[in-house]
Amino acid sequence: MSSQPLPRNDPRLLIIADNLLARAGLAALLGERGWMVAAQSDGDSLIADVERLQPDILVIDLGWQTGELTEALASLAGVAPVLALVGEDETDETLGSLWRVLSSSASFALLPRESELDAIDAALRALDHGLVVLDPGYSALPIAAAQPPSGAPATPLTAREHEVLQLLAQGLTNRAIALTLGITEHTVKFHVNAIMTKLDAQSRTEAVVRATRLGMIVL
Repeated sequence: MSSQPLPRNDPRLLIIADNLLARAGLAALLGERGWMVAAQSDGDSLIADVERLQPDILVIDLGWQTGELTEALASLAGVAPVLALVGEDETDETLGSLWRVLSSSASFALLPRESELDAIDAALRALDHGLVVLDPGYSALPIAAAQPPSGAPATPLTAREHEVLQLLAQGLTNRAIALTLGITEHTVKFHVNAIMTKLDAQSRTEAVVRATRLGMIVL
């Protein structure tokens, strides 16, 4: 079944997979459907790749790096819609964590890795319109079992975000944090935005105050 042509100003896709054949295959198939594939990535430098390429949609085959890529996605919450493809052997705990990270964004899609191209194509079109797509097989995800303690962020902070949070609490600027951690200021901004989103804070100061009340700041 052929798809209708994409509108002008096509969304730019970043294809991520740890397996070269998987990402190359996805890129080729989606390119044939008319999608604009901006680049491919193995996921090792996902945050830097997103910062550099600024894609409109992330297409991620989680492969064998589900935990690592889920943590990276947590740092990119809200930056761009994500279409996540997962294997049938993932544990309930892993799927629960992935669900919590994805659902922190307004638009996302979760499909089995074995999905037909038509399903992936349809999911991407839904994401381009700000919708959520969930394969029926994941409708009974044990989300309740994956809920964090009362008062804690719905999506846990990553190890790097905890480091940034501690430096925020010390009053450091983005530039100072970047120099301290050996990362770019743009990457610091990604982490600060993710921290504020997860803590439901409107400012850096509010994020530090909320984190302090939750015992997340090491004094």
